[in-house]
Amino acid sequence: MTWELSGGRYLVNKSGKRTEYWDWINRARSRVRAMVEHPFHTIKRLWGFTKVRYRGLAKNTVRVFALGMLANLYRVRHRWVPQGT
Repeated sequence: MTWELSGGRYLVNKSGKRTEYWDWINRARSRVRAMVEHPFHTIKRLWGFTKVRYRGLAKNTVRVFALGMLANLYRVRHRWVPQGT
């Protein structure tokens, strides 16, 4: 079964013959990818969670959601601190 048949689309940056249209599409995809990758960078590099341990599906799910929430809060922490402190 291909990715296309499962309801998703394979949207990686196109290589090969470059046109202005495809450069525009690649830039848009790269911007989205960069926004999505930043929380994972925080989780992996800043907090040292580079290896995965099997703890059971429920525990791993809770841990992933909690780390994702904390990573997003960490990214916007400067918005919550009053200016001048």
